[in-house]
Amino acid sequence: MPLSTEQQLLIETRIGNEGPSVAVAYLLCIFLGWVSAHRFYLGHPGSAVLQIVTYFLLVGFLWWIIDLFLIPGMVRAKQNEIRQRLTLEALSRA
Repeated sequence: MPLSTEQQLLIETRIGNEGPSVAVAYLLCIFLGWVSAHRFYLGHPGSAVLQIVTYFLLVGFLWWIIDLFLIPGMVRAKQNEIRQRLTLEALSRA
């Protein structure tokens, strides 16, 4: 059974409220990128720790620069996870 328009709107509203923000992710990356705050914020703690460790080898700095381009995709992936979770919750209630 597909979701109603009202249920879909509720899910999208909750994603906007509960999901990550591209702007916040960029601010964390710019100001706290050396501690990989943006990766922790986006739910990637394993790669965040790895990134911190690699800073000692200068590789982490390059990785941080690459993250500036990867942030929008990471935000979309996190929003999709939330969307799937909320959709399953809505379908289980119906």
